[in-house]
Amino acid sequence: MIALDFASVLAEWPLLAKGAAMTVLLTAVSSVLGLGLGIGGAWARWQGPRWLALPVGAYVEAIRNTPFIVQLFFLFFGLPSLGVKLSPELASVLAMVINLGAYATELVRAGLTGTPRGQIEAAQSLALTPRQVFLRVVLPPALKRVWPSVVSQIIIVMLGSAVCGQISTQELSYASNLIQSRNFRAFESFIVGTLMYLTLSVAVRHLLHWAGPRLLYGR
Repeated sequence: MIALDFASVLAEWPLLAKGAAMTVLLTAVSSVLGLGLGIGGAWARWQGPRWLALPVGAYVEAIRNTPFIVQLFFLFFGLPSLGVKLSPELASVLAMVINLGAYATELVRAGLTGTPRGQIEAAQSLALTPRQVFLRVVLPPALKRVWPSVVSQIIIVMLGSAVCGQISTQELSYASNLIQSRNFRAFESFIVGTLMYLTLSVAVRHLLHWAGPRLLYGR
């Protein structure tokens, strides 16, 4: 008869709460910076100069075709050989930003290419600058078209942050692993961790779907 002991895991709730808070912080920072990077990259590939579009395209292909954990290990273990040493937290954020930025570039670019040409010409006829046309006329409806996909990608990046515990970033999976190493209740520890990830995913998804139309592309 298997006896489950969740009490010994839940007794470590401060550690779990700290890990969940770190996961949320990593996700929040990487979402803002990664989406900004994605918007810039989408513009570069959509109507930017060729000298900029080509390296952005190479960056997108390189990131989308390599595992996230390899990107993380390259930043944390590889860069010190070049004299650049990052803290676990900084390496985690940077890896998540770079990863999300590549996927967001293609998602936002898909929204940009769906912009009717007449809409752009109408904005230009009002003597708007190219920057105003992009930021006020083209970008908001483009984000609206692809926002559900962007939200899904942010959730994927948040869940991918679980591997950041491999470089000692004290996020949720790190906390679950530390707890099971103390009380040898691996099943219970990771069940609790799984349920917390599920809760965070649902909460973040609802928050982003609420925030998108109010903060980014209007009602």
